Amino acid sequence: MAVLLATIMPVAADTAFHSPLDVAFSPDSATLAVGDATRHTLTLIDPTSHRILRSIMLAGEPSGIAWSADGSKLYAAESGAGQIAEVDPSKGTITRRFVTGRFPRGLASASRRKLLLACDWGLNHLAVINLTDGKEITWIPTGCQPTSVSISPDESTAVVSNLLPNTAATDPAHAAEVNIIDLEKRSVRSIVHLPTGSTNARGIVISGDGKTAYVVHTLGRFHLPTTQLDRGWVNTNALSIIDLRSGTLTATVLLDQMMKGAADPWGVAIDPKGLRLYITLAGVHQLAVIDLDRLPEILTMDRAALANDLSALHRKGLMRIIDLPVKAPRGISVAPANGRIAVAGYFTGTVVLLDENGSDIKSVLLGPQPKPDAIRLGEIAFHDAGLCFQQWLSCATCHPGARSDGLNWDLLNDGIGNPKNARSMLLSHATPPVMSLGVRDRMETAVRAGFIHIQFTEPAEEEVAAVISYLKSLQPAASPHLTRDGSLSDSANRGKELFQSKSVGCATCHPAPLFTKLAMKDVGTASPQDLGKTAYDTPSLVELWRNPPYLHDGRATTLHQVLIDHNPDDDHGNTSDLKPAEIDDLIQYLLSL
Repeated sequence: MAVLLATIMPVAADTAFHSPLDVAFSPDSATLAVGDATRHTLTLIDPTSHRILRSIMLAGEPSGIAWSADGSKLYAAESGAGQIAEVDPSKGTITRRFVTGRFPRGLASASRRKLLLACDWGLNHLAVINLTDGKEITWIPTGCQPTSVSISPDESTAVVSNLLPNTAATDPAHAAEVNIIDLEKRSVRSIVHLPTGSTNARGIVISGDGKTAYVVHTLGRFHLPTTQLDRGWVNTNALSIIDLRSGTLTATVLLDQMMKGAADPWGVAIDPKGLRLYITLAGVHQLAVIDLDRLPEILTMDRAALANDLSALHRKGLMRIIDLPVKAPRGISVAPANGRIAVAGYFTGTVVLLDENGSDIKSVLLGPQPKPDAIRLGEIAFHDAGLCFQQWLSCATCHPGARSDGLNWDLLNDGIGNPKNARSMLLSHATPPVMSLGVRDRMETAVRAGFIHIQFTEPAEEEVAAVISYLKSLQPAASPHLTRDGSLSDSANRGKELFQSKSVGCATCHPAPLFTKLAMKDVGTASPQDLGKTAYDTPSLVELWRNPPYLHDGRATTLHQVLIDHNPDDDHGNTSDLKPAEIDDLIQYLLSL
Protein backbone atom coordinates (compact mmCIF):
# COMPACT_ATOMS: atom_id res chain seq x y z
CA MET A 1 0.00 0.00 0.00
CA ALA A 2 2.70 2.47 0.97
CA VAL A 3 4.62 1.98 -2.27
CA LEU A 4 1.57 2.65 -4.42
CA LEU A 5 0.61 5.77 -2.48
CA ALA A 6 4.16 7.10 -2.78
CA THR A 7 3.84 6.66 -6.53
CA ILE A 8 0.65 8.72 -6.98
CA MET A 9 0.73 11.38 -4.27
CA PRO A 10 0.74 14.98 -5.57
CA VAL A 11 4.13 16.54 -6.17
CA ALA A 12 5.20 19.56 -4.12
CA ALA A 13 5.03 22.34 -6.71
CA ASP A 14 7.64 24.50 -5.00
CA THR A 15 10.38 21.88 -4.94
CA ALA A 16 9.94 19.62 -7.97
CA PHE A 17 11.81 20.16 -11.21
CA HIS A 18 9.95 20.88 -14.42
CA SER A 19 10.52 17.94 -16.77
CA PRO A 20 8.45 18.17 -19.99
CA LEU A 21 8.15 14.67 -21.39
CA ASP A 22 5.45 14.79 -24.04
CA VAL A 23 3.90 17.52 -26.20
CA ALA A 24 0.86 17.62 -28.48
CA PHE A 25 -0.62 20.38 -30.65
CA SER A 26 -4.39 20.72 -30.74
CA PRO A 27 -6.06 19.92 -34.09
CA ASP A 28 -6.40 23.66 -34.85
CA SER A 29 -2.76 24.26 -33.76
CA ALA A 30 -3.93 27.01 -31.40
CA THR A 31 -2.90 25.22 -28.18
CA LEU A 32 0.08 23.13 -27.20
CA ALA A 33 -0.36 20.58 -24.41
CA VAL A 34 2.73 19.66 -22.39
CA GLY A 35 3.07 16.77 -19.98
CA ASP A 36 5.38 17.71 -17.09
CA ALA A 37 6.66 14.40 -15.74
CA THR A 38 8.14 15.34 -12.37
CA ARG A 39 5.49 17.93 -11.50
CA HIS A 40 2.63 15.64 -12.54
CA THR A 41 0.97 18.48 -14.41
CA LEU A 42 -0.54 19.10 -17.81
CA THR A 43 0.37 22.59 -19.04
CA LEU A 44 -1.40 24.38 -21.89
CA ILE A 45 0.58 26.93 -23.91
CA ASP A 46 -0.36 29.45 -26.60
CA PRO A 47 2.28 28.61 -29.25
CA THR A 48 1.96 32.04 -30.87
CA SER A 49 2.39 34.28 -27.84
CA HIS A 50 4.37 31.62 -25.94
CA ARG A 51 2.14 32.33 -22.96
CA ILE A 52 1.22 29.62 -20.45
CA LEU A 53 -2.57 29.45 -20.39
CA ARG A 54 -3.09 27.10 -17.45
CA SER A 55 -1.75 24.04 -15.66
CA ILE A 56 -3.80 21.08 -14.49
CA MET A 57 -2.59 18.90 -11.61
CA LEU A 58 -2.68 15.18 -12.39
CA ALA A 59 -2.55 12.10 -10.17
CA GLY A 60 0.46 10.56 -11.92
CA GLU A 61 3.16 11.10 -14.53
CA PRO A 62 1.71 12.39 -17.82
CA SER A 63 3.54 9.89 -20.00
CA GLY A 64 1.16 10.26 -22.94
CA ILE A 65 -1.11 12.98 -24.38
CA ALA A 66 -3.78 12.85 -27.07
CA TRP A 67 -6.41 15.28 -28.37
CA SER A 68 -9.87 14.43 -29.64
CA ALA A 69 -10.37 15.16 -33.34
CA ASP A 70 -12.40 18.31 -32.65
CA GLY A 71 -10.05 19.56 -29.94
CA SER A 72 -12.79 19.67 -27.29
CA LYS A 73 -11.15 17.00 -25.17
CA LEU A 74 -7.61 16.27 -24.12
CA TYR A 75 -6.46 12.96 -22.68
CA ALA A 76 -3.46 12.57 -20.36
CA ALA A 77 -2.03 9.34 -19.03
CA GLU A 78 -1.56 9.31 -15.27
CA SER A 79 1.19 6.73 -15.09
CA GLY A 80 1.60 5.20 -11.65
CA ALA A 81 -1.99 5.98 -10.75
CA GLY A 82 -3.48 3.50 -13.22
CA GLN A 83 -5.83 5.91 -14.94
CA ILE A 84 -6.22 8.40 -17.78
CA ALA A 85 -7.60 11.88 -17.24
CA GLU A 86 -10.07 13.42 -19.68
CA VAL A 87 -9.57 17.19 -19.63
CA ASP A 88 -11.71 20.06 -20.85
CA PRO A 89 -8.93 22.30 -22.24
CA SER A 90 -11.13 25.42 -22.35
CA LYS A 91 -11.82 25.25 -18.62
CA GLY A 92 -8.75 23.36 -17.45
CA THR A 93 -10.89 20.85 -15.58
CA ILE A 94 -10.80 17.07 -15.42
CA THR A 95 -14.20 15.80 -16.56
CA ARG A 96 -13.66 12.03 -16.27
CA ARG A 97 -11.03 9.45 -15.41
CA PHE A 98 -10.67 6.08 -17.13
CA VAL A 99 -9.34 3.18 -15.08
CA THR A 100 -6.61 1.17 -16.79
CA GLY A 101 -3.34 -0.60 -15.98
CA ARG A 102 -0.96 1.05 -13.50
CA PHE A 103 1.42 2.48 -16.12
CA PRO A 104 -0.47 3.88 -19.13
CA ARG A 105 1.80 5.43 -21.75
CA GLY A 106 1.61 6.71 -25.31
CA LEU A 107 -2.03 7.56 -25.97
CA ALA A 108 -3.80 7.83 -29.32
CA SER A 109 -7.39 8.83 -30.05
CA ALA A 110 -9.55 7.22 -32.75
CA SER A 111 -12.37 9.73 -32.54
CA ARG A 112 -14.55 8.32 -35.33
CA ARG A 113 -14.51 4.94 -33.64
CA LYS A 114 -14.95 6.62 -30.25
CA LEU A 115 -11.88 4.79 -28.96
CA LEU A 116 -8.84 5.74 -26.94
CA LEU A 117 -5.76 3.53 -27.16
CA ALA A 118 -3.25 3.36 -24.30
CA CYS A 119 -0.04 1.37 -24.03
CA ASP A 120 -0.25 -0.64 -20.82
CA TRP A 121 3.49 -0.57 -20.26
CA GLY A 122 3.57 -2.75 -17.16
CA LEU A 123 1.30 -5.57 -18.33
CA ASN A 124 2.40 -5.74 -21.98
CA HIS A 125 -0.78 -5.00 -23.82
CA LEU A 126 -2.69 -2.23 -25.55
CA ALA A 127 -5.78 -1.06 -23.70
CA VAL A 128 -8.79 -0.17 -25.87
CA ILE A 129 -11.12 2.26 -24.09
CA ASN A 130 -14.66 3.15 -25.16
CA LEU A 131 -14.91 6.93 -25.02
CA THR A 132 -18.70 6.76 -24.72
CA ASP A 133 -18.78 5.10 -21.31
CA GLY A 134 -15.09 5.38 -20.38
CA LYS A 135 -14.61 1.65 -19.90
CA GLU A 136 -11.99 -0.69 -21.28
CA ILE A 137 -13.38 -2.80 -24.09
CA THR A 138 -10.48 -5.19 -24.45
CA TRP A 139 -6.74 -5.72 -24.07
CA ILE A 140 -4.65 -6.51 -27.12
CA PRO A 141 -1.35 -8.32 -26.40
CA THR A 142 1.86 -6.56 -27.43
CA GLY A 143 5.57 -7.08 -27.05
CA CYS A 144 7.54 -6.21 -23.91
CA GLN A 145 6.83 -2.81 -22.35
CA PRO A 146 4.74 -1.10 -25.07
CA THR A 147 5.67 2.56 -25.13
CA SER A 148 4.11 4.43 -28.06
CA VAL A 149 1.10 4.00 -30.34
CA SER A 150 0.04 5.67 -33.57
CA ILE A 151 -3.22 5.39 -35.54
CA SER A 152 -3.61 5.57 -39.32
CA PRO A 153 -5.66 8.50 -40.71
CA ASP A 154 -8.55 6.19 -41.67
CA GLU A 155 -8.46 4.62 -38.17
CA SER A 156 -8.20 1.10 -39.60
CA THR A 157 -4.73 0.37 -38.18
CA ALA A 158 -2.63 1.11 -35.14
CA VAL A 159 1.06 0.41 -34.58
CA VAL A 160 2.73 -0.12 -31.21
CA SER A 161 6.43 0.16 -30.35
CA ASN A 162 7.92 -1.89 -27.51
CA LEU A 163 10.84 -0.82 -25.36
CA LEU A 164 12.43 -4.25 -24.81
CA PRO A 165 12.83 -7.49 -26.76
CA ASN A 166 10.26 -10.19 -26.06
CA THR A 167 12.49 -13.21 -26.68
CA ALA A 168 15.32 -14.99 -24.91
CA ALA A 169 18.58 -13.03 -24.97
CA THR A 170 20.27 -16.15 -26.33
CA ASP A 171 18.00 -16.11 -29.39
CA PRO A 172 20.06 -15.10 -32.47
CA ALA A 173 17.19 -12.81 -33.53
CA HIS A 174 16.75 -11.17 -30.10
CA ALA A 175 15.19 -7.75 -30.75
CA ALA A 176 12.28 -5.47 -29.91
CA GLU A 177 9.14 -5.76 -32.01
CA VAL A 178 6.42 -3.59 -33.50
CA ASN A 179 2.81 -4.76 -33.31
CA ILE A 180 0.42 -3.91 -36.15
CA ILE A 181 -3.14 -3.79 -34.84
CA ASP A 182 -6.37 -4.25 -36.83
CA LEU A 183 -8.70 -1.77 -35.16
CA GLU A 184 -11.80 -3.26 -36.78
CA LYS A 185 -11.10 -6.71 -35.34
CA ARG A 186 -9.23 -5.31 -32.32
CA SER A 187 -6.49 -7.86 -32.66
CA VAL A 188 -2.86 -8.15 -33.73
CA ARG A 189 -2.61 -8.36 -37.51
CA SER A 190 1.12 -8.94 -37.64
CA ILE A 191 4.32 -8.65 -35.64
CA VAL A 192 7.36 -6.95 -37.16
CA HIS A 193 10.67 -7.95 -35.59
CA LEU A 194 13.29 -5.23 -35.77
CA PRO A 195 16.91 -6.13 -36.62
CA THR A 196 18.80 -8.24 -34.09
CA GLY A 197 19.98 -6.12 -31.18
CA SER A 198 17.22 -3.53 -31.52
CA THR A 199 15.93 -2.22 -28.22
CA ASN A 200 14.61 1.03 -26.71
CA ALA A 201 11.97 1.33 -29.44
CA ARG A 202 10.08 4.47 -28.48
CA GLY A 203 8.58 6.96 -30.93
CA ILE A 204 6.42 5.57 -33.73
CA VAL A 205 4.30 7.35 -36.34
CA ILE A 206 2.20 6.45 -39.40
CA SER A 207 2.48 8.39 -42.66
CA GLY A 208 -0.37 10.54 -43.93
CA ASP A 209 -1.32 7.99 -46.61
CA GLY A 210 -1.48 5.20 -44.00
CA LYS A 211 0.95 2.99 -45.90
CA THR A 212 4.13 3.33 -43.84
CA ALA A 213 5.16 3.42 -40.20
CA TYR A 214 8.40 4.86 -38.86
CA VAL A 215 9.88 3.78 -35.52
CA VAL A 216 13.10 4.92 -33.82
CA HIS A 217 15.27 2.71 -31.63
CA THR A 218 18.80 1.82 -30.64
CA LEU A 219 20.64 -1.03 -32.35
CA GLY A 220 23.11 -2.79 -30.07
CA ARG A 221 25.99 -4.79 -31.55
CA PHE A 222 25.93 -7.13 -28.58
CA HIS A 223 27.52 -10.00 -30.52
CA LEU A 224 30.82 -8.06 -30.51
CA PRO A 225 33.07 -7.61 -27.46
CA THR A 226 33.15 -4.06 -26.14
CA THR A 227 36.78 -3.49 -27.10
CA GLN A 228 36.12 -0.18 -28.88
CA LEU A 229 33.34 2.31 -29.54
CA ASP A 230 34.27 4.08 -32.77
CA ARG A 231 32.38 3.51 -36.01
CA GLY A 232 29.37 2.01 -34.23
CA TRP A 233 31.21 -1.03 -32.89
CA VAL A 234 29.03 -1.27 -29.77
CA ASN A 235 25.91 0.76 -30.43
CA THR A 236 24.15 2.52 -33.28
CA ASN A 237 20.92 4.50 -33.46
CA ALA A 238 18.28 3.74 -36.02
CA LEU A 239 15.09 4.46 -37.89
CA SER A 240 13.10 1.47 -39.10
CA ILE A 241 10.61 1.75 -41.96
CA ILE A 242 7.61 -0.62 -41.95
CA ASP A 243 5.29 -1.43 -44.85
CA LEU A 244 1.84 -1.59 -43.26
CA ARG A 245 0.21 -3.21 -46.27
CA SER A 246 2.42 -6.29 -46.14
CA GLY A 247 3.21 -6.06 -42.44
CA THR A 248 6.94 -6.32 -43.07
CA LEU A 249 10.12 -4.39 -42.33
CA THR A 250 11.14 -2.39 -45.39
CA ALA A 251 14.53 -1.27 -44.12
CA THR A 252 16.47 0.02 -41.13
CA VAL A 253 18.67 3.08 -41.67
CA LEU A 254 21.16 4.56 -39.23
CA LEU A 255 20.90 8.08 -37.86
CA ASP A 256 24.57 8.23 -36.90
CA GLN A 257 27.55 9.62 -38.76
CA MET A 258 30.79 7.79 -39.42
CA MET A 259 32.56 9.12 -36.33
CA LYS A 260 29.68 10.51 -34.29
CA GLY A 261 26.67 8.80 -32.76
CA ALA A 262 23.08 10.06 -32.70
CA ALA A 263 22.47 8.57 -29.27
CA ASP A 264 19.08 7.67 -27.86
CA PRO A 265 16.48 8.59 -30.51
CA TRP A 266 13.23 9.22 -28.68
CA GLY A 267 10.33 11.00 -30.39
CA VAL A 268 9.26 11.05 -34.03
CA ALA A 269 6.78 13.15 -36.01
CA ILE A 270 5.85 13.93 -39.64
CA ASP A 271 5.05 17.38 -41.00
CA PRO A 272 1.50 17.89 -42.38
CA LYS A 273 2.70 17.80 -46.01
CA GLY A 274 4.51 14.51 -45.51
CA LEU A 275 7.81 15.95 -46.69
CA ARG A 276 9.87 15.77 -43.50
CA LEU A 277 10.36 13.35 -40.66
CA TYR A 278 11.53 14.85 -37.37
CA ILE A 279 13.37 12.78 -34.72
CA THR A 280 14.53 13.94 -31.29
CA LEU A 281 17.96 12.61 -30.33
CA ALA A 282 17.71 12.68 -26.54
CA GLY A 283 21.28 11.64 -25.75
CA VAL A 284 22.94 14.33 -27.88
CA HIS A 285 20.32 17.11 -27.50
CA GLN A 286 19.59 17.43 -31.20
CA LEU A 287 16.82 17.23 -33.77
CA ALA A 288 17.23 15.14 -36.91
CA VAL A 289 15.30 16.24 -40.00
CA ILE A 290 14.90 13.63 -42.74
CA ASP A 291 13.80 14.40 -46.30
CA LEU A 292 10.95 11.91 -46.74
CA ASP A 293 10.39 12.88 -50.35
CA ARG A 294 13.87 11.65 -51.26
CA LEU A 295 14.17 8.82 -48.73
CA PRO A 296 13.25 6.17 -51.36
CA GLU A 297 16.59 6.95 -53.04
CA ILE A 298 18.50 4.88 -50.50
CA LEU A 299 15.91 2.11 -50.57
CA THR A 300 17.22 1.18 -54.02
CA MET A 301 20.47 0.15 -52.32
CA ASP A 302 21.10 -3.17 -50.60
CA ARG A 303 18.47 -2.81 -47.89
CA ALA A 304 20.02 -5.38 -45.58
CA ALA A 305 23.29 -3.46 -45.69
CA LEU A 306 21.66 -0.18 -44.67
CA ALA A 307 21.49 -1.28 -41.02
CA ASN A 308 25.31 -1.27 -41.02
CA ASP A 309 25.89 1.82 -43.16
CA LEU A 310 26.89 4.72 -40.91
CA SER A 311 26.71 7.37 -43.59
CA ALA A 312 23.89 6.47 -46.00
CA LEU A 313 21.55 9.28 -44.95
CA HIS A 314 24.35 11.85 -44.73
CA ARG A 315 26.05 10.71 -47.93
CA LYS A 316 22.85 11.27 -49.87
CA GLY A 317 22.12 14.56 -48.12
CA LEU A 318 18.85 13.20 -46.74
CA MET A 319 19.27 14.29 -43.12
CA ARG A 320 20.09 17.51 -41.31
CA ILE A 321 21.05 17.75 -37.65
CA ILE A 322 19.92 20.75 -35.58
CA ASP A 323 21.41 21.55 -32.20
CA LEU A 324 18.70 22.35 -29.66
CA PRO A 325 18.99 24.67 -26.64
CA VAL A 326 17.75 21.93 -24.29
CA LYS A 327 18.99 18.89 -22.43
CA ALA A 328 17.37 15.57 -23.42
CA PRO A 329 14.74 16.49 -26.05
CA ARG A 330 12.06 13.81 -25.86
CA GLY A 331 8.47 14.30 -27.00
CA ILE A 332 7.81 16.06 -30.30
CA SER A 333 4.71 17.34 -32.09
CA VAL A 334 4.06 19.14 -35.39
CA ALA A 335 1.23 21.66 -35.71
CA PRO A 336 -1.32 20.46 -38.32
CA ALA A 337 -2.11 23.98 -39.51
CA ASN A 338 1.34 25.46 -40.06
CA GLY A 339 3.96 22.75 -39.55
CA ARG A 340 5.49 24.44 -36.51
CA ILE A 341 7.47 22.01 -34.34
CA ALA A 342 7.36 21.66 -30.56
CA VAL A 343 9.98 19.68 -28.63
CA ALA A 344 9.96 18.81 -24.93
CA GLY A 345 13.28 19.60 -23.23
CA TYR A 346 13.19 17.22 -20.31
CA PHE A 347 16.09 18.41 -18.13
CA THR A 348 15.89 22.12 -18.91
CA GLY A 349 12.18 22.43 -18.12
CA THR A 350 11.53 24.15 -21.43
CA VAL A 351 9.55 23.57 -24.58
CA VAL A 352 11.28 24.57 -27.81
CA LEU A 353 9.26 25.89 -30.75
CA LEU A 354 10.75 25.90 -34.27
CA ASP A 355 9.45 26.59 -37.75
CA GLU A 356 9.10 23.77 -40.27
CA ASN A 357 12.69 24.28 -41.42
CA GLY A 358 14.06 23.91 -37.91
CA SER A 359 14.88 27.60 -37.52
CA ASP A 360 13.30 30.56 -35.68
CA ILE A 361 13.88 28.75 -32.39
CA LYS A 362 11.93 29.98 -29.36
CA SER A 363 12.07 28.53 -25.84
CA VAL A 364 9.21 28.55 -23.34
CA LEU A 365 10.09 27.88 -19.70
CA LEU A 366 7.33 26.00 -17.88
CA GLY A 367 8.13 27.83 -14.66
CA PRO A 368 10.91 28.54 -12.16
CA GLN A 369 13.40 25.69 -12.29
CA PRO A 370 15.11 24.77 -9.00
CA LYS A 371 18.89 24.58 -9.05
CA PRO A 372 19.89 20.96 -9.86
CA ASP A 373 20.97 19.01 -6.80
CA ALA A 374 23.40 16.07 -6.89
CA ILE A 375 20.64 13.60 -7.76
CA ARG A 376 19.34 15.67 -10.67
CA LEU A 377 22.89 16.29 -11.94
CA GLY A 378 23.50 12.56 -11.80
CA GLU A 379 20.33 11.84 -13.74
CA ILE A 380 21.41 14.36 -16.38
CA ALA A 381 24.88 12.78 -16.66
CA PHE A 382 23.37 9.30 -16.80
CA HIS A 383 21.37 10.31 -19.88
CA ASP A 384 24.06 12.42 -21.57
CA ALA A 385 25.88 10.77 -24.49
CA GLY A 386 28.04 13.87 -24.73
CA LEU A 387 30.16 12.30 -21.97
CA CYS A 388 30.84 9.27 -24.20
CA PHE A 389 33.57 8.95 -26.82
CA GLN A 390 32.03 9.99 -30.16
CA GLN A 391 28.59 10.20 -28.50
CA TRP A 392 27.50 6.66 -29.38
CA LEU A 393 25.61 5.97 -26.18
CA SER A 394 24.72 7.13 -22.71
CA CYS A 395 24.45 5.09 -19.53
CA ALA A 396 20.69 5.00 -20.19
CA THR A 397 21.18 3.36 -23.58
CA CYS A 398 21.96 0.01 -21.96
CA HIS A 399 20.04 0.86 -18.78
CA PRO A 400 16.76 2.59 -19.79
CA GLY A 401 15.23 4.02 -16.65
CA ALA A 402 18.41 2.75 -14.94
CA ARG A 403 17.12 -0.78 -15.47
CA SER A 404 18.10 -3.19 -18.29
CA ASP A 405 17.91 -3.20 -22.09
CA GLY A 406 17.50 -7.00 -22.12
CA LEU A 407 20.63 -7.67 -24.20
CA ASN A 408 23.60 -9.93 -23.45
CA TRP A 409 26.78 -7.86 -23.48
CA ASP A 410 30.35 -9.20 -23.69
CA LEU A 411 32.03 -6.73 -21.33
CA LEU A 412 35.77 -6.76 -20.71
CA ASN A 413 35.66 -6.75 -16.93
CA ASP A 414 35.60 -10.56 -16.75
CA GLY A 415 37.27 -11.64 -19.98
CA ILE A 416 36.14 -11.90 -23.60
CA GLY A 417 33.71 -14.46 -24.92
CA ASN A 418 31.25 -14.78 -22.01
CA PRO A 419 28.32 -12.42 -22.67
CA LYS A 420 25.82 -11.83 -19.89
CA ASN A 421 22.52 -9.99 -19.61
CA ALA A 422 22.56 -6.34 -18.61
CA ARG A 423 21.31 -5.88 -15.06
CA SER A 424 19.06 -3.33 -13.43
CA MET A 425 20.84 -0.68 -11.37
CA LEU A 426 18.00 -0.45 -8.86
CA LEU A 427 19.34 -1.14 -5.32
CA SER A 428 22.80 -1.80 -6.74
CA HIS A 429 24.36 0.24 -3.95
CA ALA A 430 22.66 -1.95 -1.34
CA THR A 431 23.35 -5.33 -2.93
CA PRO A 432 27.12 -5.74 -3.44
CA PRO A 433 28.98 -7.18 -5.20
CA VAL A 434 27.77 -6.06 -8.63
CA MET A 435 27.89 -7.61 -12.11
CA SER A 436 26.81 -11.23 -12.60
CA LEU A 437 30.22 -12.59 -11.62
CA GLY A 438 30.65 -10.09 -8.80
CA VAL A 439 33.78 -8.65 -10.41
CA ARG A 440 33.06 -5.17 -9.02
CA ASP A 441 33.03 -4.98 -5.24
CA ARG A 442 30.37 -2.28 -5.12
CA MET A 443 28.25 -0.01 -7.25
CA GLU A 444 30.56 2.98 -6.82
CA THR A 445 33.45 1.03 -8.35
CA ALA A 446 31.28 -0.11 -11.24
CA VAL A 447 30.15 3.43 -12.10
CA ARG A 448 33.72 4.65 -12.51
CA ALA A 449 34.66 1.55 -14.49
CA GLY A 450 31.63 1.97 -16.73
CA PHE A 451 32.66 5.42 -17.86
CA ILE A 452 36.22 4.30 -18.53
CA HIS A 453 35.71 0.87 -20.09
CA ILE A 454 32.27 1.18 -21.72
CA GLN A 455 32.02 4.87 -22.65
CA PHE A 456 35.79 5.15 -23.20
CA THR A 457 36.06 8.43 -21.34
CA GLU A 458 37.75 9.80 -18.24
CA PRO A 459 34.90 11.29 -16.22
CA ALA A 460 35.24 14.20 -13.85
CA GLU A 461 34.98 13.17 -10.24
CA GLU A 462 31.92 15.34 -9.71
CA GLU A 463 30.15 13.55 -12.60
CA VAL A 464 30.88 10.16 -11.07
CA ALA A 465 29.70 11.33 -7.65
CA ALA A 466 26.50 12.74 -9.13
CA VAL A 467 25.66 9.51 -10.99
CA ILE A 468 26.25 7.57 -7.78
CA SER A 469 23.82 9.89 -5.97
CA TYR A 470 21.24 9.38 -8.71
CA LEU A 471 21.50 5.59 -8.58
CA LYS A 472 21.20 5.59 -4.79
CA SER A 473 18.01 7.66 -5.09
CA LEU A 474 16.19 5.13 -7.27
CA GLN A 475 13.04 3.67 -5.72
CA PRO A 476 11.14 0.53 -6.78
CA ALA A 477 8.00 1.13 -8.78
CA ALA A 478 4.84 -0.48 -7.47
CA SER A 479 4.21 -3.64 -9.44
CA PRO A 480 1.31 -3.55 -11.92
CA HIS A 481 0.45 -7.03 -10.65
CA LEU A 482 -0.62 -5.64 -7.26
CA THR A 483 -4.26 -4.81 -6.66
CA ARG A 484 -5.34 -1.20 -7.12
CA ASP A 485 -4.87 -0.48 -3.41
CA GLY A 486 -1.30 -1.81 -3.57
CA SER A 487 -1.89 -5.13 -1.84
CA LEU A 488 -1.18 -8.69 -2.96
CA SER A 489 -3.83 -10.59 -4.86
CA ASP A 490 -5.21 -13.81 -3.37
CA SER A 491 -3.01 -15.78 -5.75
CA ALA A 492 0.07 -13.78 -4.80
CA ASN A 493 -0.67 -14.26 -1.08
CA ARG A 494 -0.71 -18.00 -1.62
CA GLY A 495 2.52 -17.65 -3.57
CA LYS A 496 4.08 -15.69 -0.71
CA GLU A 497 3.40 -18.57 1.65
CA LEU A 498 5.11 -20.95 -0.77
CA PHE A 499 8.04 -18.56 -1.22
CA GLN A 500 8.60 -18.32 2.52
CA SER A 501 8.09 -22.02 3.25
CA LYS A 502 11.11 -24.12 4.13
CA SER A 503 9.89 -26.87 1.81
CA VAL A 504 10.18 -24.65 -1.29
CA GLY A 505 13.11 -22.66 0.06
CA CYS A 506 13.02 -19.53 -2.14
CA ALA A 507 13.57 -17.21 0.82
CA THR A 508 16.76 -19.01 1.77
CA CYS A 509 18.65 -17.29 -1.06
CA HIS A 510 16.23 -14.38 -1.54
CA PRO A 511 15.27 -13.10 1.92
CA ALA A 512 13.29 -9.88 2.30
CA PRO A 513 13.59 -6.95 2.17
CA LEU A 514 16.27 -6.94 -0.57
CA PHE A 515 15.32 -10.45 -1.71
CA THR A 516 18.96 -11.50 -2.03
CA LYS A 517 21.44 -12.95 0.46
CA LEU A 518 24.31 -11.01 -1.20
CA ALA A 519 26.25 -14.15 -2.10
CA MET A 520 27.49 -16.06 -5.13
CA LYS A 521 25.57 -19.22 -5.94
CA ASP A 522 25.79 -22.09 -8.43
CA VAL A 523 22.25 -22.75 -9.61
CA GLY A 524 23.12 -25.13 -12.43
CA THR A 525 22.74 -22.65 -15.28
CA ALA A 526 26.34 -22.51 -16.51
CA SER A 527 26.94 -22.94 -20.25
CA PRO A 528 30.05 -23.44 -22.42
CA GLN A 529 30.09 -19.66 -23.01
CA ASP A 530 30.66 -19.08 -19.29
CA LEU A 531 34.29 -20.19 -19.64
CA GLY A 532 34.25 -22.46 -16.60
CA LYS A 533 32.44 -20.04 -14.27
CA THR A 534 29.52 -21.65 -12.45
CA ALA A 535 28.65 -19.36 -9.52
CA TYR A 536 26.76 -16.08 -10.04
CA ASP A 537 25.72 -13.21 -7.85
CA THR A 538 22.29 -13.85 -6.37
CA PRO A 539 20.16 -11.02 -7.81
CA SER A 540 17.53 -9.06 -5.96
CA LEU A 541 14.00 -10.05 -6.96
CA VAL A 542 12.64 -6.53 -6.45
CA GLU A 543 10.97 -5.34 -9.69
CA LEU A 544 11.35 -8.78 -11.23
CA TRP A 545 8.28 -7.98 -13.36
CA ARG A 546 10.19 -5.13 -14.99
CA ASN A 547 13.44 -6.81 -15.98
CA PRO A 548 13.01 -9.75 -18.35
CA PRO A 549 14.58 -11.85 -19.72
CA TYR A 550 15.82 -13.89 -16.76
CA LEU A 551 18.93 -15.73 -15.56
CA HIS A 552 22.48 -14.46 -16.04
CA ASP A 553 22.36 -14.98 -19.80
CA GLY A 554 18.71 -14.07 -20.33
CA ARG A 555 17.82 -17.53 -21.59
CA ALA A 556 14.41 -17.51 -19.89
CA THR A 557 11.70 -15.19 -21.18
CA THR A 558 9.24 -16.06 -18.38
CA LEU A 559 9.43 -16.96 -14.70
CA HIS A 560 7.70 -20.23 -15.55
CA GLN A 561 10.73 -21.15 -17.65
CA VAL A 562 13.02 -20.21 -14.75
CA LEU A 563 11.16 -22.37 -12.25
CA ILE A 564 10.41 -25.32 -14.51
CA ASP A 565 12.48 -25.49 -17.71
CA HIS A 566 15.75 -24.27 -16.20
CA ASN A 567 15.39 -25.76 -12.74
CA PRO A 568 15.86 -29.52 -13.22
CA ASP A 569 17.67 -30.00 -9.90
CA ASP A 570 15.52 -27.59 -7.88
CA ASP A 571 18.35 -25.07 -7.51
CA HIS A 572 15.88 -22.23 -8.01
CA GLY A 573 13.69 -23.54 -5.22
CA ASN A 574 12.12 -26.93 -4.74
CA THR A 575 9.49 -26.56 -7.43
CA SER A 576 9.47 -30.02 -9.01
CA ASP A 577 6.79 -31.28 -6.63
CA LEU A 578 4.57 -28.22 -6.86
CA LYS A 579 1.26 -28.42 -8.69
CA PRO A 580 0.71 -26.19 -11.73
CA ALA A 581 -1.64 -23.97 -9.73
CA GLU A 582 1.00 -23.56 -7.03
CA ILE A 583 3.59 -22.59 -9.64
CA ASP A 584 1.16 -19.95 -10.93
CA ASP A 585 0.66 -18.61 -7.40
CA LEU A 586 4.41 -18.46 -6.79
CA ILE A 587 4.92 -16.57 -10.05
CA GLN A 588 2.18 -14.09 -9.14
CA TYR A 589 4.00 -13.32 -5.91
CA LEU A 590 7.35 -12.91 -7.66
CA LEU A 591 5.76 -10.54 -10.18
CA SER A 592 4.30 -8.49 -7.34
CA LEU A 593 7.65 -7.67 -5.71
